[in-house]
Amino acid sequence: MQKRHAVVSRNAHCSGIRHETGGIVRRFDPARDSYAQLTAMLHRAFARLGMMGLNCTCVDQSIAVTQQRASAGDCFVAVCNGKIVGTMTLYARDAESPCELYQRDDVASVRQFGIDPMWQGRGIGKSMLTFAEHWAATRGFAELALDTPEPAAHLIAFYRAQGFRIVDTHHFDGKRYDSAILSKPPVAVRMMATWSRRLELPRAVPRATNRRAA
Repeated sequence: MQKRHAVVSRNAHCSGIRHETGGIVRRFDPARDSYAQLTAMLHRAFARLGMMGLNCTCVDQSIAVTQQRASAGDCFVAVCNGKIVGTMTLYARDAESPCELYQRDDVASVRQFGIDPMWQGRGIGKSMLTFAEHWAATRGFAELALDTPEPAAHLIAFYRAQGFRIVDTHHFDGKRYDSAILSKPPVAVRMMATWSRRLELPRAVPRATNRRAA
């Protein structure tokens, strides 16, 4: 283990699918998970962007906004020692998005994606994106897309390393920066068949406000 991560136990244990970190990825469950904790983790994950002067929504969004955004798609979390250390919300077609790519029937997108700084550099983000690809591919989407601030060169480099390509730019209302829109064809990963048998995905409680892909 690298020294910069020494504060986190080498023997960190989590039940369910095992990443080499000892973490699991599962669907966010309001019955046992906290939107407050999810929001606090997102604030930590986006703090670096905030210090760069980038007013990303996740920098300081309220608990209510976190809940609304998570409920609009399929929210997953990475959990270790009972603590949320990463999250992403996967969207099917978003007809209300100002981004034209997100409006397409054959495009899924990754939103509200962040990893706790203490757990970055361990492959959790890569694993979650691989999971997102599988999610999109098995639902018949031709592309998996996401956006990130153009000034965040480190994030663009990360996504490019995962096979994403810049396909457009967009200026979202209220932001002080342009966003790069990145996309890639999703691939269903054979290993995910093993993951699915080990994942503990609680059944989502039907809610009128949820928009879930079939």
